[in-house]
Amino acid sequence: MPIVNRVADLHAEITAWRRDIHAHPELLYDVHRTAASVADKLKTFGCDEVVTGLGKTGVVGVIRGRKTGVKVVGLRADMDALPIKEATGLPYQSTVPGKMHACGHDGHTAMLLGAAKYLADTRNFAGTAVLIFQPAEEGGAGARAMMRDGLFDRFGIQEVFGMHNAPGLPVGEFAIRPGPMMASTDTIQIELEGVGGHAAWPHRGVDTVLVGAQIVNQLQSIVARNVDPLQAAVVSICVFQAGHTDNVIPQHAQLRGTARSLSPEVRDLLQKRVREIAEGTARLYGARAEVTYTSGYPVLVNEPNRTAFAVDIAGEIAGKDKVHNGAPPIMGAEDFAYMLEERPGAFIWLGNGDSAGLHHPAYDFNDEAIPLGTSYWVRLAETALAG
Repeated sequence: MPIVNRVADLHAEITAWRRDIHAHPELLYDVHRTAASVADKLKTFGCDEVVTGLGKTGVVGVIRGRKTGVKVVGLRADMDALPIKEATGLPYQSTVPGKMHACGHDGHTAMLLGAAKYLADTRNFAGTAVLIFQPAEEGGAGARAMMRDGLFDRFGIQEVFGMHNAPGLPVGEFAIRPGPMMASTDTIQIELEGVGGHAAWPHRGVDTVLVGAQIVNQLQSIVARNVDPLQAAVVSICVFQAGHTDNVIPQHAQLRGTARSLSPEVRDLLQKRVREIAEGTARLYGARAEVTYTSGYPVLVNEPNRTAFAVDIAGEIAGKDKVHNGAPPIMGAEDFAYMLEERPGAFIWLGNGDSAGLHHPAYDFNDEAIPLGTSYWVRLAETALAG
């Protein structure tokens, strides 16, 4: 079947919700306005339960089908924005300086609200649909926070599904793959201590700029020479801070960056080699390196059977030829990975068309994608919970 007719009728209303959220962006866990609006709508729709405050500001809506059933399926959307100054010039652009919805979480939230309204009205399924509205996806691990507050056990969620828009993928198309789909993301911080001094007498000091430059170069050998060429990995140093003037060799320098991979084995290898290279290179030049390696989001791994199920549902909505199963993995990260570590499920990309890229100041969620994403949620819930 194509787009659900009643969802098509809701298109304008869902678009209005989306644009209101877009105009009032909030960061990380400080999504009080958005969460309150979500909770109010879920209550108005007639959800059986509306629970707030999970993971600080997360919201959960529970909808029970009219038929008897014990299966419980979770559907997740994220609510937070980014600390970026918007440059779209749209009538509904951000009203909050320095904050904008540059990743489409406004669209994700609105589409799941649309599905909630439809499902609460029709209830044409058995079992229970649990709609999860999560804060702090952008670096705050809001998914993990909601899980630590008992999300899965409290509501009996047995499997869980997520969705994200994809600039560059045409509107009306979906993309997904079984297995690893998005990378783990870890942070690297290297503090270098040398011997400062006058730039005219470098032989009397230990130059942390030289040491840092050598470390940056050597770290690239990890991917080039330590990681299996058939595996994926990224080591990027994005901050190099040292010195304050042009004639003083700085005693201290700091390097910061990210390491990403698509398997636990490569992830462990990156950590081991980053530490060995930084400490060993610094020692070679007479300096000292202190490495802080912090684990972030894990690899996002789609369970094969649920992935095949998601492909079927997307094919019903868009047509089988518009669903790209086996899409290449990407080295970006998503905290929905935490949920997939605990419950089987799948994460799918929804085409956003020829828009600016994610996290770009000119990005905007494409409202033409709303009927497809909302219909996907509706049919997924009804099919997964068929009596």
